[in-house]
Amino acid sequence: MLSEQSAATVRATLPVVGGAIGEITERFYAGMFAARPELLRDLFNRGNQAAGTQRQALAGSIAAFATHLVDHPDERPDAMLGRIAHKHASLAIAPEQYGIVHEHLFAAIVEVLGEAVTPEVAAAWDEVYWLMANALIAIEKRLYEERGGGGWREWEVVGRVEETADVATFRLRPADGRPAPDFRAGQYVSVQVELADGARQIRQYSLSAAPGSPLRQFSVKRVHGGATPDGEVSQHLHTRVRVGDRLRLSAPYGDLVLGDTDAAAPLLLASAGIGVTPMIAMLGQLADLGHEGPVRVVHGDRSPAGHALRADHEAYAEKLADASVHFFYETDADPAQRSHRTGLVDLADIDVPQGTRAYLCGPLPFMRAVRTQLIGKGVAPADIHYEVFGPDLWLAQEG
Repeated sequence: MLSEQSAATVRATLPVVGGAIGEITERFYAGMFAARPELLRDLFNRGNQAAGTQRQALAGSIAAFATHLVDHPDERPDAMLGRIAHKHASLAIAPEQYGIVHEHLFAAIVEVLGEAVTPEVAAAWDEVYWLMANALIAIEKRLYEERGGGGWREWEVVGRVEETADVATFRLRPADGRPAPDFRAGQYVSVQVELADGARQIRQYSLSAAPGSPLRQFSVKRVHGGATPDGEVSQHLHTRVRVGDRLRLSAPYGDLVLGDTDAAAPLLLASAGIGVTPMIAMLGQLADLGHEGPVRVVHGDRSPAGHALRADHEAYAEKLADASVHFFYETDADPAQRSHRTGLVDLADIDVPQGTRAYLCGPLPFMRAVRTQLIGKGVAPADIHYEVFGPDLWLAQEG
């Protein structure tokens, strides 16, 4: 791990570097994209760059990794590294790209901190960077090997379902006719599309069907930007992609998956909005396996009409031996439906059995609120797992 000399230097300079990390990452991205414009065009999410969320996630993850190294010199933050590695693998990141990042990141550090970057400081933070980079490279290598190599594969759209006004489900089969490798419920694929300006943009979408199918199924919410630009890829998929078209998909990745558990284990699956997609896959798998333990199914949405995959949500839950469904709607909740409630998700009246393992997916405020409520009900923090769509600002902040 981090050498004693570098640990002392990092500990002493962490407040300065941490205080400037936002400006450092902003200049890093500007410099890298000026030198390598194809990265923004064909790899990095242009929407996240415009909104600044990718910079926040990178800044937070570097600061969190460095803090962990000096606070726990004999431990590696495997959860954080694993989540980042899964995302990188889904983008087909190669080891040599870490050298490109290193070059422009350290140029930005020198540009922002100036004379404070002595040779000793530079060497210490260089050690931090390569400890993180080499750990990620090793994890990504293993992920590629497990999936028979990284890269992209063409898939043909064989079905499209309009779930709501703004959510469409796409079903695809391998264009080359070879079998589709299996996946774990909760995982996602990267989808690469060519936009009108020739850019090849990539987005991740959770698989919204249970494992075992020869098809891939994912559901896409059309992103209306409001204060930010509309979602480029979601708009393209909604307006341009029809049955018979082809898309390039990665292998399945992601670490929010149902853990190995016995058939009687209590579970809670909580989602909001389009965060329902990995939960549908998990429910489908539990139904296929004949899970016997109690399952609490919780979902929050604006209205029943906007609740994507609601029929699947209810149908899979009904197949389980001991499941209860709790849907919270801000408007138009049907009082005749026992599962419907009006308002934001509230676990106060929901029984959460001892030993429950919880899975969360949705906007950060929703997941923070649910996590707090679960801990208040006695659920161990280690048993609360989550998925963030987009840059993982929660992971960066939590460390």
